Parts: sequence; C-alpha cells; structure tokens
Amino acid sequence: MTIRLDYFKHADPLPLQALTAISGYLRETDLDPQLLSLMELRASQLNGCAYCIDMHSKDLLALDVSLPRIHLLTAWREANVYSPAERAALAWTEAVTRLPDGETLQRCYVELSEHFSPRAITQLTFAVIVINSWNRLSVAFGREPG
Repeated sequence: MTIRLDYFKHADPLPLQALTAISGYLRETDLDPQLLSLMELRASQLNGCAYCIDMHSKDLLALDVSLPRIHLLTAWREANVYSPAERAALAWTEAVTRLPDGETLQRCYVELSEHFSPRAITQLTFAVIVINSWNRLSVAFGREPG
C-alpha cells in the first residue's frame, strides 16, 4: 500500500485525541482485554486494514493468546477455540461493522445480551465504533503496518 497522507501529522489534534480517549477508556473498563483485541482484530480483518491487523495480532500475542485463537479468527464460526460469549461479541462486531438488515442485527443483539450486561454491550459497541474509525483512517490514508 502507498502512504497517501500522514494523518497524525496533518489532522487537527482534537478528533485524534477523542478517538484515543475512547480507546483508552475501553482499556480501563472491566471488559476482557483479550476479547477487546479479538474484536479489534476481527473488525480490522473485515475492513482490510493491514496496519490494524498487524497491531492487534501483536496485541493478542502480548496478551498470551494462543496462535490458533489468532489464526482461526477469520473462521471463528467453525473454530472451537472461542467461548459462547466471545462468539456473541464477534457476531456483534461483524454486525456493527457491516450494518446488515435489522433482523440480523436484532438476532446478534439478543445473543449478545445473553452474555453481557447493558453497560458492557454499550462498551463493546463503542469498541467496534472506535476500531472502525481507526481502520477507516488507516485504510483511507494508506498507513503501513509495522
């Protein structure tokens, strides 16, 4: 990929600070750091963000996540290495990233609500929103992995 623009160099600081603040807030919640990183990696895969795929794969390794859980993420529905709660969160990640029809979104929400409190669901949703924002910046401006 060709770097089109270094958005960290040229952007007004306020929007980047806002995204960074949301990302930081999520790290301070009771949400499982491994789950957050799995969600971030899955959204990044869906969005084709090489920079974020690289970063969140490394984050998962640093959290001592096993290689099968990282490598099988693109096939999480077929892999038996994810808990029911993780599966619900990954389905929610995909639904909020893709914004499918209302019926699919409702089905994913119902499944998610079987495993997480309303507060946690809100936090998980903000996690998907913020990673999608970072993905779009990095893909749009050609941020290189590494």
